[in-house]
Amino acid sequence: MVPAAVEHPLQAFGNRVVNRIERNVNWRKLRTILVTAFLLSLIPATRYYQIDEPLLHWLRGPNHPDPLTLHLGGEFAENNLGSEQNADGSVTVRMIAEQYLFVPHCILVPAGVPVHLRITSADAVHSLAFIGTDIAVKASPGAVREAQLQFSNPGEYKTACREFCGAGHYAMRSALKVVPKEQFPVLSGDERGTCAAQ
Repeated sequence: MVPAAVEHPLQAFGNRVVNRIERNVNWRKLRTILVTAFLLSLIPATRYYQIDEPLLHWLRGPNHPDPLTLHLGGEFAENNLGSEQNADGSVTVRMIAEQYLFVPHCILVPAGVPVHLRITSADAVHSLAFIGTDIAVKASPGAVREAQLQFSNPGEYKTACREFCGAGHYAMRSALKVVPKEQFPVLSGDERGTCAAQ
């Protein structure tokens, strides 16, 4: 009679431990891979304006301003900047924000008339804020931001950038001058864009 092979109780326990360790190693690898992938995905998420904005600009097509060439032609060409009176009597203001200034530096608009502000950025994210009011418009590269404004009384509104954009951020200022409605149409286009008449 051949004696049956008897498995030692500790040997059976050891096989279970080895199987359990193999399973844990697989989960550990998977967990490490998932955590690494998650942490790596956070890096581009913090760089939205450097990565996602250009990608979105490319996907949107040629109808959105290219920050590198927006001053050369189209809506934000240098000769189109400033205020312009529309056929319905409202005023459209076009501006470019760039480090460390707003172009044009001073704008004239009439009192009591709807003002359509259109702004974009040539380089980084900026925020045009009208000091003393709760009006602020964010400008980012490759996108046109709009705001509807109306100023009831003549006066001057100082503006500042409220989005940190670099070393010269604190000197990034401009002005918006509100003139009486009757005076605005007689000003030339150059005077409306540079406040030269004031």
